[in-house]
Amino acid sequence: MRLGPFEVTRRKAGGQSLITQWPTSVGSGWWPWLREGFAGQWQRGMATPLENAAIHPTFWGCVTLIAGDIAKMRPMLVQDDDDGIQREVTDPQFAVYRQVLERPNHYQNRIQFLMYWMLSKLTRGNAYALKIRDNRNVVTDLYLLDPTRVRPMIGPTGDVYYACGQDVLSQVDEASVVIPAREIIHDLMFPLYHPLVGLSPVYACGHSAMLALEHMTNASRFAKNGSMLGGLLVAPGQISADTAKRLEEHWNNNYAGAENAGKIAALGDGLKFETPELMTAVDSQVIEQLKWTDEKICATFHVPGYKVQVGPQPLNNNVDALAQEYYGQCLQIQIEGIELCLTEGLELKSGFEVELDVDCLQRMDATQKMESTTKGVIGGIFTPNEAREKYNLSPVKGGDVVLLQRQNWPIDLLGSDSAPPTPKASAEPTPAPTPTKDLMAQVCEAIERKSFSAGLCMRTSK
Repeated sequence: MRLGPFEVTRRKAGGQSLITQWPTSVGSGWWPWLREGFAGQWQRGMATPLENAAIHPTFWGCVTLIAGDIAKMRPMLVQDDDDGIQREVTDPQFAVYRQVLERPNHYQNRIQFLMYWMLSKLTRGNAYALKIRDNRNVVTDLYLLDPTRVRPMIGPTGDVYYACGQDVLSQVDEASVVIPAREIIHDLMFPLYHPLVGLSPVYACGHSAMLALEHMTNASRFAKNGSMLGGLLVAPGQISADTAKRLEEHWNNNYAGAENAGKIAALGDGLKFETPELMTAVDSQVIEQLKWTDEKICATFHVPGYKVQVGPQPLNNNVDALAQEYYGQCLQIQIEGIELCLTEGLELKSGFEVELDVDCLQRMDATQKMESTTKGVIGGIFTPNEAREKYNLSPVKGGDVVLLQRQNWPIDLLGSDSAPPTPKASAEPTPAPTPTKDLMAQVCEAIERKSFSAGLCMRTSK
C-alpha cells in the first residue's frame, strides 16, 4: 500500500503493524519555532524560538506547576462493580496493566512519565506515546516520543498515520518511519487550525514573554554597566575622525563598564561629558509592563496568578474553594484528557478505566483532609474504615458499617402516620428512691416536732 510518497509495509514483530521508510528529504522536525504573530514575521527574522520564551520566570512557573500537579496523581486501573461504583482493580490477572501504569517504560517511572507528557503538551501542543506489545498483543510499555520529530499524516481513505524521526530512547531505531495511529497515543492541546495538530499556549503568550525578556535584558545591561548610562564627549570645536576615535577608545577602556565605575576622568581643551535624557523606569512604566506580561502568560495557561506569585494572595482562607477554582479552570481538562487517552490506548475492556487519583492534591492539606473525612463519616458517606484507609490506617472491628444519626427523618414523613414514634410515659409509676438512714431519721424528727406543736396548740386553746 502506498501513502503518498511512502510505502507502507507490514512487519510481524510482537503483533505490531508498523513501520516503513519515508524519504529523508522530508526532514525530522516540524515545530521548532513559534507560529508567526503576523504575516512575514518569519521572513523578517522575528520568529521566536520556544527555548527563549521558556526562560521567562512566569512561563516556567506555569508550565512546571501544571506538569508537577498532574504528575502527583497516581494512575489507577478501576472497574465498575455491581452497584456501578468504580473501585481499583487488584486482581492479579490485570497486573500487566497496573505495571504499565506504575512503570511505563524502562527509564521512566509514573511521575517522570506524566511530567514529560504534560511538558510536551504544554510547550509543543502535542504528546505522543508509542505502544509496545507482547506476543499476546497486549500493551506492556509506553514510550513518549520527541514531539518535534513526529508529524500526523492522513491517507487517501482517511486513515491516520504518524511520520516519526529516529528516537533510539523510545525504541524507534530507524532513521524515519511511518506508524499507524492505532500504535500511537496522541494527546493534544487546542487544535485551532487542524484536528490533529495541537497548539501550545506559547502561541498566544510568546510575544508577551519576549517583551518581558527584553525589559529584563535591558536591566541586565544597565546593571552590567555599573548602573551608569552612556553619554557623549562634546568638544568645543571641530575634531578629526582619528582624534574622535582615539578619545572614544580611551574613554571606553578606562571609564566604561562596572569594573571602571567610580573612576575620575580629567577633561581638557573644553571637552564635556553629557548624559542623554532617557526615560526612567517610572516614566516608561517598566514594572507595570512586566506585571501585564505576567498576567497575560497566566491567562493563556488558565493558572490563577497567585499560584506563581503574580498578584496578591486571595484574602479569604477558603482553601477548598481556591483549589476547586484551580482544578476546574486549569487541571480538569488535562486530567480528563490523560485518563481517556490511557483508557483507549491500553485497549481496556468495557467497564475498565484509567483514573488519576485527585486526592493526591490534598495530601499536604491535613486540616482540609481531616475535615472532609470527618464530615463524610458523620454524614453517612464513608464508613470509619474507609476514612481510616485515607490515612493509611488499618481497619477496626465494626468499622465497615455506615453510621448515621437516628433523628434524621424525611420531611414528608414527620406529619404523617409513618412518623417516627414518640417516646411514651411508662404505665407503672416510677418507684421513689429509697431514702438513706440519715434521711429517714430527719423525716421522723420533723414529724415528731410537727405532732408536738399540734398538741401544744390544742391544749392552749382549751
